[in-house]
Amino acid sequence: MSDFCPSIWPEEPAPGTERNCNDCGLAEHGTRIIWGEGNPQAPIMVLLDNPGAREDRSGSPFVCGTRHTLQETVDSVGLEMDDLYVTYVLKRKPTRAYDKPRTRVICMRHLDQQLEKHKPDYIVCLGNVAAQSFFEDEEVQVKTLRGECHEVRGIKTTAAYHPLAVRRRPNLLRLFKEDWQYVADQFFRSRST
Repeated sequence: MSDFCPSIWPEEPAPGTERNCNDCGLAEHGTRIIWGEGNPQAPIMVLLDNPGAREDRSGSPFVCGTRHTLQETVDSVGLEMDDLYVTYVLKRKPTRAYDKPRTRVICMRHLDQQLEKHKPDYIVCLGNVAAQSFFEDEEVQVKTLRGECHEVRGIKTTAAYHPLAVRRRPNLLRLFKEDWQYVADQFFRSRST
């Protein structure tokens, strides 16, 4: 049995000009903006489609399954919390139907701001939605991107399955670990040169 214990990563607050953003309409869903979490100065930026559950019904924060799977896997390949910054294509959790393509295009400007500010060395897109948004190509798929380094927007980029998919389909866990081992190998190799 693993002695790994997930933790609640600190959140980076949204810039003042974006705290009340409603350009995409997701503010009407009643969820708050989650700009990012982890170390904003980290060399590895992890991109997910949207924030998941962060608080239980009483408002107490908790580590959802997506974050637990991600944290446990990156820990198993030797990466640390300070090595990662997690952010999202959509900065609010959708709670009902919305115009997905339009919303993603609008929200990508926030990610552009983060890239300009944080200048990560690597991007890891988790899941097809994050990959398609970042690569700006609706045809790309994790299964064909994973295990390789791609140059996107001038940044070394790779893709892995979404942690939620891994939780739903345990046969993907081995591939998810392989993908994070690849990221760790690239990261440690760059640190040793």
